[in-house]
Amino acid sequence: MRPLRVTALLASALLAATACGSSQPAATPAGPTELTVWHYWDGANAQTFQTLAQRYEQQHQGVKLKLVNVPGAELLTKLQTAATSRTLPDVAIGDLVWVPRLAQTGRLADLKPHIPAAVWSDIYPEMLTFGSAQGRQLSIPVSANTLAMMYNTDLVKQAGLDPARPPRTWEELRQAAKTILDKTGKPGFELFTQPGDNGEGVTWNFQVTLWQAGGEFLTADNTKAAFNSHAGRKALTFWSDLVKDGSSPLGPWGAFEKGAAASAQEGSWMVGIWKDKPPFPFATAAIPHPADGKPATNMGGEQAVVFDTSKDVKAASAFLGWFADQNLEWSKTTGFLPTRRSIAESGDYLSSLDPLTKPFVDALPTARARPASPVYPKVSLAFAKQVEQALHGRKSVEAALADAEREVNEILAAGQ
Repeated sequence: MRPLRVTALLASALLAATACGSSQPAATPAGPTELTVWHYWDGANAQTFQTLAQRYEQQHQGVKLKLVNVPGAELLTKLQTAATSRTLPDVAIGDLVWVPRLAQTGRLADLKPHIPAAVWSDIYPEMLTFGSAQGRQLSIPVSANTLAMMYNTDLVKQAGLDPARPPRTWEELRQAAKTILDKTGKPGFELFTQPGDNGEGVTWNFQVTLWQAGGEFLTADNTKAAFNSHAGRKALTFWSDLVKDGSSPLGPWGAFEKGAAASAQEGSWMVGIWKDKPPFPFATAAIPHPADGKPATNMGGEQAVVFDTSKDVKAASAFLGWFADQNLEWSKTTGFLPTRRSIAESGDYLSSLDPLTKPFVDALPTARARPASPVYPKVSLAFAKQVEQALHGRKSVEAALADAEREVNEILAAGQ
């Protein structure tokens, strides 16, 4: 999911501060070496990364970092192609869901021995699942984001509701959404209802609702669908009921962001995007969950890998270990959420935090990981298409989940 943007002025100001880490740095590589790093960050995020890379070079005189920006739409394909011709960079940083597909190349190095144990133990465990394989750790989280609820305080007030008291449960959300529709003529809560070309908007958001209801998306070994369950039917019925009574609009995503719906489940990056020029007054809150359920959110962000074709795997891993120790500065400067618990809970970080971002940070301990499967993109699209059928009333909730289960199991069994 897309990163946050902050102004270059803020980036420069924070980068002038002294770096802060919570563990001993990885061993300094011996001898001169040049490491090539591919990433897709741009704007202020790329500038921040470049400044940190320059600082690393200053502190480690034998290392030169060559940062190469590759557009996000091209990076994964370019890496997969490079793997076949052995023209891979030393390090790549990309969307966390890419890690299983990069692992399929057979070219990912084990980072675990080269990065201090204090770093690994401080990272939210769920973030490590994408790169965990048979006791090895093939990736390290370098940025994070989560989902929370954002709402238009003007529309909430127009409906006679108190913006300072957002709904906390599914039932409260249903009641508030219907009240807003009745009083303002605008839907109270926007859902993702169209799969688009990859389905992930629907699937990524629905998984939150499923987890809140106590369900799982796939089995623990990622070999079969698990969503066709009591929890799955409860979650999809909740979505379907919101659509049926008009509280959630059927159509392309974006109604909330255009002021045409009162609230939505949005990513933490939206706070940064709207920080200077919000389209309307807004507030943020935890995502409502069922009264008999539990809080949950979905995680996004970037992870870094080292390829075993690197001229110096230890040096490349050492840089990533050092970068992990800059998580406080990186998070404060870019607006990404911390990957490390000690940072997310530190007074230094929390004292600088925009109150609008706090619900997203508070959600980190409840953040769940999507299945770490190389065929997940196909699974996501197949599932989302069936959800769309239910939301449009073309299939019952039960039939849509049963058909999704059959299609997903076929994809998982094929494994490609």
